[in-house]
Amino acid sequence: MYFKRKIYLLTIVLLFIGLSKNSYSIEPNIFVQSTVNRASTILSNDIAKEEKIEQLKEIALETVDIKGIGFYTLGKHRKTLSDQQKKEYSRLFNKYFLKSFSSRLAEYSNPKIDVNSQEKISEKYTIVSSTLVGTDERPEVKIDWRIYTKNPDKPLIRDLIVEGLSLARTQKEEFASVLESNNGDINKLFDTLKKFINKP
Repeated sequence: MYFKRKIYLLTIVLLFIGLSKNSYSIEPNIFVQSTVNRASTILSNDIAKEEKIEQLKEIALETVDIKGIGFYTLGKHRKTLSDQQKKEYSRLFNKYFLKSFSSRLAEYSNPKIDVNSQEKISEKYTIVSSTLVGTDERPEVKIDWRIYTKNPDKPLIRDLIVEGLSLARTQKEEFASVLESNNGDINKLFDTLKKFINKP
């Protein structure tokens, strides 16, 4: 299963992650704009594609709640897993998440995103609204960032909503489809993730 729709969404998420360490004590909208600006610099640098990917992966590990997204996408199935299975799932999802955007990275060159507004929707979450500016090659895209702000000194990206379509919810539905079509066998999902991870 190739997860084409989700890969596109993940690509957009990771293309704009660029904050350096220890730069988190800022408002969510500034957090997002800073990631956009930093990532644009990486993507416009005259370096090999592989090096760009590695730089973005490293920063993603610092700024995205990959573990939280991963367990959310399991939904009700998380409760049925043993501790060892949870550990294995986290390991595989981490690799899957980081790899999934790389095949589309080359499509984006110096992307421009305008941050429009932010709205605190709870004590834990703030929505930052932005727009990916259109070009001759791609249309304008509305992007909402769901930022986990329970710890204001270290906001984390928990979800991205692209033109109303939630990355996390889409991923959850696709994983649920794999599990439900295999009687909830988590090993089948593991196999699907491994197949994607190991694909050249």
